[in-house]
Amino acid sequence: MFIALYATRLVLHALGAEDYGIFNLVAGVVALLSFLNGAMTLATQRYMSYSLGAGDRNQLKKVFNSSVLLHLIIGIAVVLLLEIVGMYLFGNVLSIPPERLHAAKSIFHFMVVTAFFTIASVPYDAIINTNENMLFVAVLGIIESVAKLSLAIYLPYAFSDRLIFYGGALAILAVLLLIVKRIYCARKYDESRIRRHALDKGLIKEMFAYAGWSTIGASGVIAKSQGVAVILNVFFGAVINAAFGIANQINAQLTYFSVTMLQSLNPQIVKSEGSGNRRRMIQLAMMACKFSFFLLAFFAIPAIIEMPFVLKLWLHNIPEHTVVFCRLIIIASLINQLSSGLQIAVHAVGRIKKYQVIISILLLLNLPGSWLLLRAGFPPFTVMVFAIFVEVISCGFRALAARRLTGLQISDYLFKVIWQALVPVTVAAGIAVIPSLFMDEGFFRLLLTGIISSLSVILCIKYLGLTSYEHEKLEEMLEKAITKVSTRLKPV
Repeated sequence: MFIALYATRLVLHALGAEDYGIFNLVAGVVALLSFLNGAMTLATQRYMSYSLGAGDRNQLKKVFNSSVLLHLIIGIAVVLLLEIVGMYLFGNVLSIPPERLHAAKSIFHFMVVTAFFTIASVPYDAIINTNENMLFVAVLGIIESVAKLSLAIYLPYAFSDRLIFYGGALAILAVLLLIVKRIYCARKYDESRIRRHALDKGLIKEMFAYAGWSTIGASGVIAKSQGVAVILNVFFGAVINAAFGIANQINAQLTYFSVTMLQSLNPQIVKSEGSGNRRRMIQLAMMACKFSFFLLAFFAIPAIIEMPFVLKLWLHNIPEHTVVFCRLIIIASLINQLSSGLQIAVHAVGRIKKYQVIISILLLLNLPGSWLLLRAGFPPFTVMVFAIFVEVISCGFRALAARRLTGLQISDYLFKVIWQALVPVTVAAGIAVIPSLFMDEGFFRLLLTGIISSLSVILCIKYLGLTSYEHEKLEEMLEKAITKVSTRLKPV
């Protein structure tokens, strides 16, 4: 997380606000493709984890081989779609200075290459997650971050156009990551070896339909975010995209811990459904909602309070509107986390057609809403205020969908998730804001806010936010961790 944030500072300094804005406008879809990749991975992982939960290893091999072919087809379709849409956007919509148009188009083509290899890597991400190999995920994530940092350090010395060089290097990195994942999975997991006889036409058809509906839901998120970026560009030009891009980057890094925790819980939730234990599946889904919210809140509270000073330390030159964009997009993410586990539960059951269509429509309301607000003369940040409103509506819909598909009790969700999440975090935020009311902005206030916020969040969660079952599970985890560490530290 910290490597990625520092790399962003270096890239912004090397490219300048305008080129960085162009990069986030045109190639920002690459970052959003990580969400598409996550949704598609979840769809594939659902079938893999379900097979493991049912104890059918042979079916697991069929799922993997079918998913490889399926995602190659999806990757080719996405490439064709992006190229067609890109021709229209560059010719009719985007506001890019003429002298930077060639660089922007080059970045776009690199983005398309990255998109294909990101989608092609989905089956390998899914098999790693299904086997709950979080160590490999962590190591590969660190290697990827260090590679991007090295690229950012070298960027000022690039011998060609820096923007084009940066986009090309990121595309090459995506190819290398896929190669590493494929080699590792082939050696580690027998079910990940390519076998023609393991292809199942019926399964491919079923998975294609499931992945298709999952992609529609993920595309709603991508269209919402990148569509809003295009609308901001039309009204305010490329510089506003720098502020919006920085806000998305900070949000992505702050939510990293929550996303990783959900990634580790996904297999358990789906395996519980696969083994017929619906009660445990719902229980884990609600825990996922609450704990992903807590993890994000732990970092979000001090970040929101001290955002102006954090951005000064991080970037020095802060594009206009960046502070308010950052604060609002983090609030929207906090609301989203309150129903994150329910999304996994719905996917575990498998009947997702109506759910994905409705959630996509809700998310796409951001586009006409943002356009109308800016057309009426409202300031840029109002698009994120509207996004928060849409997230609240979407959270309510996910709860209703989970009730219909999984049997979730709404009263349990309101008390065990919404109430037990919002109350401790609200109290902790009220305590954490105290230093900013009496002290001037500075490093000491930032440090004090961070300490007070961390302690208040931990204590409020412990005494106000946990059920007796969650207390028991956390104590078991801590005991196991302490035992493991103490065993390893004992002299031989």
